[in-house]
Amino acid sequence: MDPETAVTTSSALALVGFLGVVALLLFLIARWRWHVFLALLVPLLLFGLLPGVQANNFIDAFEAGFGDTLGSIGVVIVLGAILAEALRHTGAIQTITRSVVAVVGKQRMPLALTLTGFVLGVAIFSDVAFVILNPLVHSAAAAMGVRVGVVSIGLVGSLQLTHAIVPPTPGPLAAAAVIGADIGKTILCGSLACLVGSLASWVWGQFIAGPRIDVAPSEEFAGAPDPVPADGRSPPGVFMSYAPIVAPVLLISAQSVAQIFLPDGHPVRTFLVFVGWPVVALGLGLLLAFANIRGKEQRQAATGAWVEEALRISAMILVVTGLGGALSEILKGTPAVDTISVFFATHQLPAILLPFVIGIVGNMITGSTTVGVITAAALVAPALGGLNLSAEAAMLSGASGSVIVKYVNSSYFWVCTSLTGMRAGQGMIAYGGATLVGGLFSFLTVWLLWLAGVI
Repeated sequence: MDPETAVTTSSALALVGFLGVVALLLFLIARWRWHVFLALLVPLLLFGLLPGVQANNFIDAFEAGFGDTLGSIGVVIVLGAILAEALRHTGAIQTITRSVVAVVGKQRMPLALTLTGFVLGVAIFSDVAFVILNPLVHSAAAAMGVRVGVVSIGLVGSLQLTHAIVPPTPGPLAAAAVIGADIGKTILCGSLACLVGSLASWVWGQFIAGPRIDVAPSEEFAGAPDPVPADGRSPPGVFMSYAPIVAPVLLISAQSVAQIFLPDGHPVRTFLVFVGWPVVALGLGLLLAFANIRGKEQRQAATGAWVEEALRISAMILVVTGLGGALSEILKGTPAVDTISVFFATHQLPAILLPFVIGIVGNMITGSTTVGVITAAALVAPALGGLNLSAEAAMLSGASGSVIVKYVNSSYFWVCTSLTGMRAGQGMIAYGGATLVGGLFSFLTVWLLWLAGVI
């Protein structure tokens, strides 16, 4: 650390300031219900006022961290949000659901819906996807003669897992940018971890918690047909429904593979590096989603109302991501990073536990998976070298922790419990349990991949 550019050279001040920022952030959100943007900005600014902090270097670190992070990821987050709107309004979600049910079978609807959530969580915000699929949850439970938790719990867990862990979902995409993780490798390994976690949530729902929670399917949805787009139009075909999700994932992954196996200057590598750049990959996915548009009304909404709604959704993620990048850059300019690394080495603690625990704390206090995963990435990024931890392992570890546990301070928890008719206590067992089990099994998978040297 260069004393000329250091935010502070005092280890004690850095640690006290770091702990103070985290404690005040959590207090402002949990106690005073501040918005996460203000709750993160105010502690950061107060840190800059501490005696011993070099104000000029603090300002430089803040601006560099905020600007560089948004510069690398801002457009991608907005594109992902517009893509989600297009999938929702064109009916692609319904086609994906039907295709999974057709493969797995209606007799295995809990597993089919869990796998549907695994796919949709990559592109659609989990609460939106659950609202759309809720009628199918009740009608499937009624048809099977089972309690609603048997069908819904695996879906709740899988939607939240891919929403938290797998880019190009905005939260993990932002975290990958903050920590410097390879997005292609993160998608591949994160998808594997999510699949394991999703199946664990399904087991929790169908065989353990679901049969023990006495909530019957709603008569309002009993016998309801498969969901259809709100405008009554037929949804797109299977290929065109999956293409907007699968194409960007394949292009981004292919870019990472090309950089590993092909030499610099190879024309295929050059081409894949460009089309696998998340801005281009998500842009192509958006064009494929827009190809499903039917009618003049949808065409007008696609470039107007859908974009405006996506920008509204993206705004919070963008500013929190920028502040996360600022916090990370500020910590790099202090001895706190070295102190944390030495502590883990001295006590022989697995380094991969640090982002996991931070992700849990961030989520459980704020109720936000996005805050949990970005906070974990921001706090651990400066310490990666000392912890001997790869950026991909750290990001996926923190993301797995950010799912644990969804309970009464989470809007997603209330969406799921209210739509399925569960009381808060039942929801804690059903949906809190699903996110706990799913997050733990996802983390264990990440840990094994790290130990094997894959990430």
